[in-house]
Amino acid sequence: MKFTAEKNALIAKRGGETLRIEGWGKDSLRVRAVMYDGWTGNDWALTETPEETACNITIGTESNPNGDGTFGQVPCAEIENGRIRATVNFAGVISFYRDGKLILREYYRSYGGTLSEGSRCLKIVNREWKGNIGGSEYTLTVKFDANDGEKIYGMGQYQQPWLNLKGNLLELAQRNSQISVPFMVSSMGYGLLWNNPAIGQVAFANNYTEWTARSTKQMDYWITAADGPKQILKNYTDATGRAPMFPENLMGLWQCKLRYRTQDEVLTVARQYQKEGIKIDQIVIDFFHWTLQGDWKFDKTYWPDPKAMVDELHAMGIRVIVSVWPSVDRKSENFAPMMEQGLLIRTERGAAQTYDYQGDCVEIDPFNPETRKYIWKVCRKNYYDYGIDGFWLDNSEPDYGVYDFENYRYCAGPALSCSNMYPQMFSRAFFEPMKDEKKETPVNLLRCGWAGSQKYGNVIWSGDVPSTFQALREQLQAGLNMGLAGIPWWTTDIGGFMTDDVNDPDFRQLLIRWYQFAVYSAVLRMHGDRGPYNIPPLDTRDWGGGYLHTGQPNELWSYGEENYAIMRKYYDIRISMHDYIRDLYREASENGSPLIRTMFYEFPEDAKCWDLQDQYMFGGKYLVAPVMELNRFERDVYLPEGRWKNINNGEILEGGKTVSVQAPIEEIPVFEKL
Repeated sequence: MKFTAEKNALIAKRGGETLRIEGWGKDSLRVRAVMYDGWTGNDWALTETPEETACNITIGTESNPNGDGTFGQVPCAEIENGRIRATVNFAGVISFYRDGKLILREYYRSYGGTLSEGSRCLKIVNREWKGNIGGSEYTLTVKFDANDGEKIYGMGQYQQPWLNLKGNLLELAQRNSQISVPFMVSSMGYGLLWNNPAIGQVAFANNYTEWTARSTKQMDYWITAADGPKQILKNYTDATGRAPMFPENLMGLWQCKLRYRTQDEVLTVARQYQKEGIKIDQIVIDFFHWTLQGDWKFDKTYWPDPKAMVDELHAMGIRVIVSVWPSVDRKSENFAPMMEQGLLIRTERGAAQTYDYQGDCVEIDPFNPETRKYIWKVCRKNYYDYGIDGFWLDNSEPDYGVYDFENYRYCAGPALSCSNMYPQMFSRAFFEPMKDEKKETPVNLLRCGWAGSQKYGNVIWSGDVPSTFQALREQLQAGLNMGLAGIPWWTTDIGGFMTDDVNDPDFRQLLIRWYQFAVYSAVLRMHGDRGPYNIPPLDTRDWGGGYLHTGQPNELWSYGEENYAIMRKYYDIRISMHDYIRDLYREASENGSPLIRTMFYEFPEDAKCWDLQDQYMFGGKYLVAPVMELNRFERDVYLPEGRWKNINNGEILEGGKTVSVQAPIEEIPVFEKL
C-alpha cells in the first residue's frame, strides 16, 4: 500500500484501487475508492459545503508478523478529524475510532492480513470489485466486522416489525411502501451514510455487515462520530441538508380520499367542513381526475372550472394539492414528443413499457434536466396557473410494472446504478421551479425519497399499506426509522390505505387508534381506499376522469357519531398544539431532529429506551403510547427518570418504571414531561 497526503485527505493506492479518506464536516470523514482512477465527480447526497476542519494525517510503519515467527515493518497511515480517527494498514483495511475507542473496522480474512489470525485462507477481502460483464461498472461489496451488542437504526422505511435493524437484511431499492434511505445510526456513537444510489442490499448480520451495490464505478460512504443520536443527526444533516421551515398553515388537518371525482364533490366536502366549524388546511385531489396518464390536466367534463374551484377553496383558507404520476400512456398527447426527445425511461430489451396500471405506459426520466423542464411546463400551465398550491407526486419510486431494474436505463446510466435517487429527482422537477417562482417553501407529497430528500419540500407518506393493526405497528417502526434517516416530514394514510368494508366495527376501531397516533405525528392526513366498491362510475368510457371507481366517504363524520366525536376531540387537541408543533418543525429545520422520535433519541443514557419500540416521543415534551391491538383498552408504558403528567387524567407520576395505563377507545395514553 502506497500512502500520500493532500490537504485534509489521505490517499492510498494498492492493486489498481485508489482510496481517498478526507475530513467532511465536524467529526466526520468521507471515504471513497475507485479502480484505476475512475473518479465520477458525483457527490450524490453530500450536497452541502462541509464545515472547514483541519485533519491530522500521519504516514508511518507498524510491526507485522511475517508468518515464520519473526516481525517486519509495513506501511500504515491514519487521519484524524476532531473526535473521529481512521487508520489504514498495509492491506488497505480501515479501522475507525471515536475518542480513541474502536467503533467500526472493515472485515478482512485473507493472505497477508493479521486482523484475524487463523482465517487467512478464507481469501475474503474488505472491498471486492467484481466487473460487470460488458460494462464499465462493478458490483461492489464492502464488509465490516460486526460489533457484539450493537443496535442499528435508521435506513428509511421497511414494512416489518423491527425498530432495531441488527440482524436484518435490507434491500437497497425503492418500492411502493419501501423507502431506501441508506443512513444508519449506531448505538456505539456513530452514523454511516452509504452514499450510493445503486440498487443493492445491506446485511447487518451477527458475523459481519455487508453493503452491496450491484452497478457502480465508485465506493462512497460518510461516517460521523458523536455522543448520541441527536448530535449524529445534526452532523448528518449538516452534510446532506435539512428540511426548510414547514408552513404554519399546513400543520392542521389534510383531507383526502380515493377519490374525489368532480370539482363539485371537492367543494361539497369543503363547505361541509366549514359548516361543521372544522378548519382543514389542505384538500387533496387524487388520481384519475385527468384525461389520460401523462396528459397532466383536469378532465373538463368533471372539472369544468378548476380556477373557480381553487379560488373558492382559497377563500375558505384551504390550500389545494393535486396528484401527478410519472407514467405516460401511449395515447397521451405528451407521449410522442417525450419519446422523440428521449425524456422517458428506456428499456434494455423487449417492449418499451415500464408501467401497466390502467394503461400502456412508459415513465418519465427525471434524471434528464430536459424532462424536468418539460413536465413542469405542462403542470404549470394545467395546474399551477389555476392556483394549485402543491403536487402529490405519487408512484414516485417509480412503481414499475415489474421490478426488473436490469431492464431500465436513465440518462444518468443504468437503473441498477442510480434508481434509488429517482424519487428525489422527480420531486426536484417541481420543488425547484416552485421555489424560484414564489420564493416560499413548496410542500409536495411523495410516496418515496432518498438521502437528502428532506431538502426538497417532501412530505413522504408510508405508501399503500393494508388496514390492519399489524400494519399500524409497522408504520410506527417505519416512521421512527425514517426520522433517524433524516426525513422529518413523514405521514401515513390514517386507517391504512386498503379497506374492504368501512362498516366493519373492527376497522372503525383501527381507524380511531390510527387517527390518535396521527394527531401526534408530523402531518395529520385523512386518506384511504374505502370499500365496499358499490358506487357506480360516472362514465362508461374506458378513459378520462369518470370511468374509474371511487371509495366510500372518508371525512371525519363518515364513521358514525361516536367516532366523529372522538376524532373531533383529537382534532381540537391537534389545533391546541399548533405553537408546539411549529417549534418542532423549526427544530427540524435547525438541527435535523424528527418530530416523532425514538425513546432513546431523548433519553440516550437510559439503556431500556434503546429497546422500546411501541412508544415514542413527540418532540421532547410528550411521550406517546399508541394502542396497536384490537380490543386492547389498557397497556404498559415505560416512563424514564423524571416527573410525568398523564394528560388524560392529570395524574403526576415518578419515572424510572413501567406503569399500567387505562386506554379506552376515546383515549390514547400520552404523558407530558415536567
